[in-house]
Amino acid sequence: MDAAAWDAKYAATGAGLLWSATPNRFLVQEMEGLAPGRALDLACGEGRNAIWLAAQGWQATGIDFSATALARGRAAAAEHGLAVELLEADVVAYEPPLAAFDLVAVFYLHLPAAERTRVLAAAVRGLAPGGVLLVVGHDLLNLTEGVGGPQDPALLFMPEDVVREACDGLVVEKAERVTRPVETGQGTREAIDALVRARRPEA
Repeated sequence: MDAAAWDAKYAATGAGLLWSATPNRFLVQEMEGLAPGRALDLACGEGRNAIWLAAQGWQATGIDFSATALARGRAAAAEHGLAVELLEADVVAYEPPLAAFDLVAVFYLHLPAAERTRVLAAAVRGLAPGGVLLVVGHDLLNLTEGVGGPQDPALLFMPEDVVREACDGLVVEKAERVTRPVETGQGTREAIDALVRARRPEA
């Protein structure tokens, strides 16, 4: 989907949010014990993760190509009295400042492999020494054993894909499948996600 299609998808919800206002559970989990610094959220949507990071003391920047989503994020940040920089750009072409961020988060960005690799490479270039790359998305296994998410296997990935494509020169701290409950018309089911956390060495 392009920016116009995503704008329409967000606008179709009326005044409500397309996604939850609460941060992603895995972001909260993986940030425990990590000192606040500069954070970059690629494909931030309505900004829920960037807003949460700002509330924890991070200097947060979010990038997305949907002007509608970003406007909602700015309104939510202002409502909470938080300073969050939300910038309109296509993450496939976006180039972050070199070695500028202590955290780069890429959550549920599902692209063809070549584009995903390009985004992840840019994310790594944006990491400061000691900075953390955190990637979470629907795992390929979710297609047959989980629930929700893209139904095109070409847009899904596994932890080992992210490690291979993005983690050369980084210290891989986690590369695993994780599950989360999803409420459906048939009751609670589990979605299967890929989670990779890697750190740029200090020197």
